Amino acid sequence: MIVIQNVGPSSPARIRRQWVRRIQWGVLFGLMVLIYGSHAPLITLTKVDGQIPFNPSSCVVMIELAKLLISLATLVLTGGTSALLAPPPLVLVAPYAVPAILYALNNNLVVFMQAYMDPSSYQVLSNLKIASTALLYSLCLGKRLRPAQWFALGLLMCAGVCHTYSSLDLGDPERAEAEEGPRLYITAWGLFLVLVYCFVSGLAAVYTERVLKSQKLPLSLQNLYLYVFGVAINGLSSFSSAGSQKSFLEGYSGVVWLIIAGQAANGLLMSVVLKHGSGITRLFVISCSMLVNALMSWAILGLQLTPFFLLPVSMIGLAAYLYYR
Repeated sequence: MIVIQNVGPSSPARIRRQWVRRIQWGVLFGLMVLIYGSHAPLITLTKVDGQIPFNPSSCVVMIELAKLLISLATLVLTGGTSALLAPPPLVLVAPYAVPAILYALNNNLVVFMQAYMDPSSYQVLSNLKIASTALLYSLCLGKRLRPAQWFALGLLMCAGVCHTYSSLDLGDPERAEAEEGPRLYITAWGLFLVLVYCFVSGLAAVYTERVLKSQKLPLSLQNLYLYVFGVAINGLSSFSSAGSQKSFLEGYSGVVWLIIAGQAANGLLMSVVLKHGSGITRLFVISCSMLVNALMSWAILGLQLTPFFLLPVSMIGLAAYLYYR
């Protein structure tokens, strides 16, 4: 007699696989939130007399180089080196130059913007990426979102506004000026840079997702193509500014190397999300990282939190429920 195992929708094996997948995505999401939220406070910690002591373009090159080496190592460990025996067709690798250019622009903007705003203002205003990415996601990828999902993304935007309000000191201005310590601020030039950053960020994410999903190649090989262009483009940018006062590795500290490691890991994790998930998940990472950013700014930089901060946290939770239910 032939015994057929239960492989239906409610089989224990299927349920176990679903839970394992959910746990994996949860860990991935948590790591990305932690890395993304800690980026701005860590950059602020490196400042000496209010100035960034290292060469920002060299830091970006090191991040891209780290991602390239990790991608190459992953390709070797998974036995995919046969793809490197012959030069790939130009039509195959050329699309990866576009996101490399866009990411190179934004990686430099992230560092330069810190001179024109405090970490919390940067983190909050960068939530404008939610609007730009959602619109480009719908227009360029043809993804139709349900009304509840649009409402959820709107909630994320509102959460950013509420977080901004909860971070502001609306008390006596004279007392606030007399107090010493970090304060929330942003210049007009900083606001312009944030708007450019948000649009380019959304465009880069949507375009990268389209390229990664349209080509049936191993993700490690796709990352290799992407970061070869990333190292080349950022390397040219760095060496073209070699006449600056800072040498390539000048001002590097343990915190700077931690930033490099974190951003390299975050880039590789994001490629997993774009390949196997959705670019919208990236928006929730950005929003949830507000909590990490605010807590680190409170613990390390001395910025104050108010009970009103719980409102944007609740709104983000509700938005996640409405979008993914």
